[in-house]
Amino acid sequence: MLGPQVWSSVRQGLSRSLSRNVRGWASGEGKKVDIAGIYPPVTTPFTATAEVDYGKLEENLHKLGTFPFRGFVVQGSNGEFPFLTSSERLEVVSRVRQAMPKNRLLLAGSGCESTQATVEMTVSMAQVGADAAMVVTPCYYRGHMSSAALIHHYTKVADLSPIPVVLYSVPANTGLDLPVDAVVTLSQHPNIVGMKDSGGDVTRIGLIVHKTRKQDFQVLAGSAGFLMASYALGAVGGVCALANVLGAQVCQLERLCLTGQWEDAQKLQHRLIEPNAAVTRRFGIPGLKKIMDWFGYYGGPCRAPLQELSPAEEEALRMDFTSNGWL
Repeated sequence: MLGPQVWSSVRQGLSRSLSRNVRGWASGEGKKVDIAGIYPPVTTPFTATAEVDYGKLEENLHKLGTFPFRGFVVQGSNGEFPFLTSSERLEVVSRVRQAMPKNRLLLAGSGCESTQATVEMTVSMAQVGADAAMVVTPCYYRGHMSSAALIHHYTKVADLSPIPVVLYSVPANTGLDLPVDAVVTLSQHPNIVGMKDSGGDVTRIGLIVHKTRKQDFQVLAGSAGFLMASYALGAVGGVCALANVLGAQVCQLERLCLTGQWEDAQKLQHRLIEPNAAVTRRFGIPGLKKIMDWFGYYGGPCRAPLQELSPAEEEALRMDFTSNGWL
């Protein structure tokens, strides 16, 4: 059961969540908060002894803060959140809140396997500075995660969250796509403001935008590889791993799409496809951290059991960036 202190925080937070302005988020009568824009999903730096390196985290944030991002995502897949303790997850959110520019939004991944644990983590992350909770689908019992089960889960979390909730579907890691019918139902909840979809199926993204058009519900693309296509279909931004190293270019692609410069957007999108694939599905977090080292950020090692790239993989990673003119 939730402890008395947690329940007290939940009740207090819920009473404020839909009536306050959260660190500059525009929210009027009957209007959900606006999450439109580009967000880099921040990596978690580790020392050689696998401890969280908070100093390097802050250094990376100061560099990333020079780009016109809408905000930052912490404890997403690129943050290696399954490998962190609960106290580390909260400390990372707290440190990011303190280090990031005050006018940016902080979306914190609070998803856990159980509804109870997710509520508790969401409340705790709100207390240490998160502006919104990005909640990944529970997946260990994926065979039982029906639309009804997921609707129940997200509804309970949103009911009890003191901050807005963003749905998060990442089937490459969970083996589970959040069903469109569940998204449509959940979009009607007053404390669910949008969704990050990392599946890469742009027809699905377009369908979700279409079916939630009567709700104040926003969709974020989960990768730079299909960012232009997502904008064309009505998405409002993206959470893009590639923005950790090509932040200016991803923000430029956003501007080109928003201003209708589709020919230039297409040219830039083409040059981002291979680098994006390299730091996502091809080489994953080890690849992203390696390229961060090359671009003047601190990538460093991953936490076990993730392994560093082999020399051959490093060379292939380098080629994906050099062949497109980025190195």
